[in-house]
Amino acid sequence: MSENSALYIVATPIGNLGDMSQRAVEILQQVALIAAEDTRHSARLLQHYAVSTPCVALHEHNEREQSSRLLQRLANGESVALISDAGTPLLSDPGFHLVQQARQQGIRVVPVPGPSAVIAALSVSGLPTDCFKFIGFLPAKSVARRQRLAALAAESCTLAFYESPHRIVESLTDMAHELGAARAAVLARELTKTFETVRSGTLAELGEFVSSDPNQQKGEIVVLVEGAPAVESALDAEAERVLGILLAELPLKQAAALAARLTGGKKNQLYQRALTMKK
Repeated sequence: MSENSALYIVATPIGNLGDMSQRAVEILQQVALIAAEDTRHSARLLQHYAVSTPCVALHEHNEREQSSRLLQRLANGESVALISDAGTPLLSDPGFHLVQQARQQGIRVVPVPGPSAVIAALSVSGLPTDCFKFIGFLPAKSVARRQRLAALAAESCTLAFYESPHRIVESLTDMAHELGAARAAVLARELTKTFETVRSGTLAELGEFVSSDPNQQKGEIVVLVEGAPAVESALDAEAERVLGILLAELPLKQAAALAARLTGGKKNQLYQRALTMKK
C-alpha cells in the first residue's frame, strides 16, 4: 500500500457554493476517484469548480458492495475522496462502513473539514453549545418517534435533529408533546440559501409557525431544542418507593401522575425521575 494513498472525507457546501474550501477543491482535483452520494446531484458542484475527476455512487443501498471496490483501489495505492450531497459526510449520510473498514485495514483516512448544517445551526441558535447531542433524523412513524423523544426528555444537553419537509409538522407536534410545549427551540431551514430561516420560539410556537406557512415545510431543516432543566431536588424516600412500585405495573406517564397524587410530589420531577429509573 502506498504511503501517499488516502481516503479523504471532504465536506461540501450545504447551499452556497462559495463555502467550498480551496483545499477541498484541490483534493477533489487530485484524487483518482470521487465517491458521491448522488453523482447527478454532485455534478453541478464539481462542474462549478472545474473538477473532472471520475465519480462513482456510494449510497445507503450499495455502500457495502461499493466500499469493497474502493478499498481495493486504496490498497493498490490510489487516493479516493468521499463526498455527500451536502455538508460533512457520515452525519446522517453514507460512509460509516467505508471509513470503518479503511481504518481497520490500516488505510489513511483524512478529514477535509468544512460546512455542516448542524454546526451552522448551533452557531446562530442562541441555545447552549457547550454540550449538545446530535440525534439526526427521528423515526418516520409517530409511535417510534414519540418513544425516541420520550427517552430524550431528561437529556440536559441541547438536542439537534434533522427533519424532512414532509414530516416537520408532525415531528414538531411530537416534540412538544414529549419534550414539553414550552421548551425553547430553534428552527433552522435552508441555511446559506436564498430562503434561509432561523426562527426561535417554544416548540408550541414553532409548530404553529410551520403549520401556518407551507413555505416553511420545504427544504433542508435542522431543529434544535434546549436541554431539560435540572431536577430541582432529590425525591424523598417514600416518593421514590411509591414511584418504583407504580412503574412496575403502569406506563411511565401514568405512574408519575399517580405518584404525584399519592405523595404530593411534583409531577414533572417524578416524571424525570421515572425516566431515569426506566433506563
